[in-house]
Amino acid sequence: MQQKGVFMTISSSLNAGVAALSANASRLAAISDNIANSATYGYKRVETDFQSMVISSGGGSYSAGGVRSSTQRLIDQGGSLVMTSNATDLAVRGRGMLPVARETQLNVGNGDSQMLLTTTGSFRTDSRGILRTESGLVLLGWPANPDGTVPEFPRDTSDGLEPVQINVNKLIGEPTTKIDLGLNLPATDTASTATGDPQQLSVEYFDNLGKSETIGIEFAPTIPGSGNSNEWTMTLRDSASGNAVIGEYTLTFDDARASGGTLLGVATGGTGGTYDPASGTVIVSVAGGPMEVNIGRLGASDGLTQLSDSFAPLSISKDGSPVGNMTSAEVDENGFVRASFDTGMTRVIYQVPLVDLPNPNGMVSLDKQTFMPSPESGSFFLWDAGDGPTGDIVSFAREESATDVAGELTDMIQTQRAYSSNAKVIQTVDEMLQETTNIKR
Repeated sequence: MQQKGVFMTISSSLNAGVAALSANASRLAAISDNIANSATYGYKRVETDFQSMVISSGGGSYSAGGVRSSTQRLIDQGGSLVMTSNATDLAVRGRGMLPVARETQLNVGNGDSQMLLTTTGSFRTDSRGILRTESGLVLLGWPANPDGTVPEFPRDTSDGLEPVQINVNKLIGEPTTKIDLGLNLPATDTASTATGDPQQLSVEYFDNLGKSETIGIEFAPTIPGSGNSNEWTMTLRDSASGNAVIGEYTLTFDDARASGGTLLGVATGGTGGTYDPASGTVIVSVAGGPMEVNIGRLGASDGLTQLSDSFAPLSISKDGSPVGNMTSAEVDENGFVRASFDTGMTRVIYQVPLVDLPNPNGMVSLDKQTFMPSPESGSFFLWDAGDGPTGDIVSFAREESATDVAGELTDMIQTQRAYSSNAKVIQTVDEMLQETTNIKR
C-alpha cells in the first residue's frame, strides 16, 4: 500500500508537469501573437493568466493539482496615436469605439449588416464614394438632413446607422434666407436744402435653385420745409419678381446727443412684414419664399445709421451660397463628417457616433481588429463623440498596436525558463518511476 501511495504521488507530479507545459505553451502562443502584431494598427494585446488547481489530499500524502491557463484580450488598453496624411484616417482618443460593418455583408444586401467595433481605421472612398478600409471594413454613421442638421436617432440600437458615402463632385447650393444691412445714410440729405436724390444699393442673394438674384434697395430722403427731417423711405425690390416692390418702410433717426444717428422708429408702408424691435428685422417675401432683413435695433448702431454726409455700405452680409462642387470631406473631433465645396462652403453630411459598453473586454474578438458586443460586454450605447464617458475622434491619425515588444520579450524569457523547468520535472519523475520499478528486481 505504501508503494501504491508513492506511485500516486509521483503520478500527480507528472500530471502537474504536463499541465504546466500546456499552460506555458498557451502563454507562449499569446506572446507570439502579440509580437507578430506589434506593427498592426489597432491591435489589442492578449494576456495570459495562470490559476492553480488544488486536489484534496488526506492521510499525510500530497497530490499535485497543477496549473490552468486562461487568456484575455485587453480591448480597453489602446496604443499611442501617430499622425498620417489622410484626412479620413481615424482614431479614437479615449473611451469609445467606431462603428463599422463588413463590406461583404453590405454587398449581399440580405438585411441589416452586423455592427462591429474598432478603435482605428484608414478609411478611403471606393468607386461608390463609400468610406472603407483595405481590409473591407465600412465606416457607419447617421445621415444628416439636406440643411446639415442631424436628426435624432435611437441610441441603444444600430438601426439608424448606414455606410458613410462621400460623393465628390456632388453639386449643392444653399438659398439665402437672411441679409444683414450695416450702412450709413448721410444726415445732410434730409436737410431742407438737399436735392432729395435717393441712395441706391443692390444686394445679391441666391434663390432655391442656386441662381443669383438681387434685392434693389432705395433710400429716399424726406425733404422738410426747414431744418432736418431725419426721415427716409426704404423701398425693397426683388429681381426674381420682375423688380416688384416687396417692402416699403419709413425710417426715422434720432438726433439726440446721447443716441444721435441711431434708429428711432420704423413704420411699415403697407408692403412687407412688420418691423420687430427686439431683433431689429423685417420679413419680406422674395420669389422663393420669405427672407429676413436685419436693419438694426432701435437706439443701436449695429445696423442702419444716419451720420455725417456720406453714404457708406459698411457691412453687408448674407447666408446661402451658389451651386458648388464637393471637393473633400473631413471628420471633426465630435464625429461630424463635413464636406467642403469649391465655393468655400462646408456642410455636415454624416455624424459618426462613438459606441461605449460597460465591459469592453467582454466583447467577442474577431479578425481585422474588430470586436462584437456580447452578453458579457453589456448593452452598448451610441454617444456623440466627446460627450458622456467617450473621448473624441482624431482625424489624420492611426492608433498603434498596444504591444510592448520589450515587455513581451521579457515574458518570453520567463515562459521559456518555466517551460524548461517543468520539462525537467517530467524528466525527474521519469527517473524516479524507473528507480521505483527497479526496487522489485
